[in-house]
Amino acid sequence: MIAARVKPLVRRAVQARDRRARRLPPLRTGPQDGPPTVYYLTPDYDVPAGGIRGEYRHVDLLNAAGRDAAVLHHRSGFSCSWFAHGTRVTAAPDVVLGPQDVLVVPEIYGPDLQRLPRGPRLVAFNQNAYLTFAALAPGEDVSYAAFAVAMTVSQDSADYLRFAFPELEVAVVHNAIDPDLFRPAPVPAGRRIAVMPRRRPEDADQVLRLLGRRLDGWEVVRIAGESEREVADALRSCSMFLAFGHQEGFGLPPAEAMASGCYVIGFPAFGGREIFDPAWSRPIADGDVLAMARAVAETVAAFERDPEPVRRAAALGTEHVRARFGPQRQRDELLAVFAGLS
Repeated sequence: MIAARVKPLVRRAVQARDRRARRLPPLRTGPQDGPPTVYYLTPDYDVPAGGIRGEYRHVDLLNAAGRDAAVLHHRSGFSCSWFAHGTRVTAAPDVVLGPQDVLVVPEIYGPDLQRLPRGPRLVAFNQNAYLTFAALAPGEDVSYAAFAVAMTVSQDSADYLRFAFPELEVAVVHNAIDPDLFRPAPVPAGRRIAVMPRRRPEDADQVLRLLGRRLDGWEVVRIAGESEREVADALRSCSMFLAFGHQEGFGLPPAEAMASGCYVIGFPAFGGREIFDPAWSRPIADGDVLAMARAVAETVAAFERDPEPVRRAAALGTEHVRARFGPQRQRDELLAVFAGLS
């Protein structure tokens, strides 16, 4: 009985904390002062998060193409430190948004979108459509009516947004996997399996417990909280990666694992269907932990008999990610979106 009462209290506390994190900072507007600038509104969150890394990368690409852009954090002096960058960063207290500026807003601010200023032009950057309606109070809704366009990172999320907001223009700007950072090791990896259990820790625990002694002689490498370079080094040292995504906009971890030479087994999580293919991975029906454990056991046994077929399949995944999710494609798609705003 006590546990039954405690769980709703914990759930409400988590929801309240999540809603606080989604609040907009104060945003000032006024006459245009200086050249038009693209500002990517970004939470002050200094732990590994692919969405924030994506915003920094967009800003770098825009500046490299000659368009003024900056990451707009909440607090003056804040900048992400978990990955190396030279990105232009500023903060809401230090900026007055003019009518020619562009304010790019991620989906996590959904509950507060109605509070956005109407001075600058607005662009949504919805990297995970499954978070569009998250953290809403009862009776509360989300409107994208004020946005000139919404960018997203996969066809799955684009389909979601077009269904939810039929009048909204939606453009796909695919993620890019850095081929210099995420690359296979010069010497093939041995009996090491990488896991990032942040999304579904209970499912990860079930799968590993189901496998039990079948993993004798194998090292399970848990990746959590490391810097971008440390993640790349860890992935490169492993021959397999277990994907535990849940309703992902794209699924950066399995894509980065494939680029690093891992054979990926796990949940495509909808947005990840663009990278999962039976020719080079083992997609598992969402949440089917038994099927996932069986697939891992089969792959482990096959690797132990002869690792080369598994490595050849993984190499196909590496080629797929490098061909479809490279920096040039992302640059071209991003610049096309902003050319339409000029």
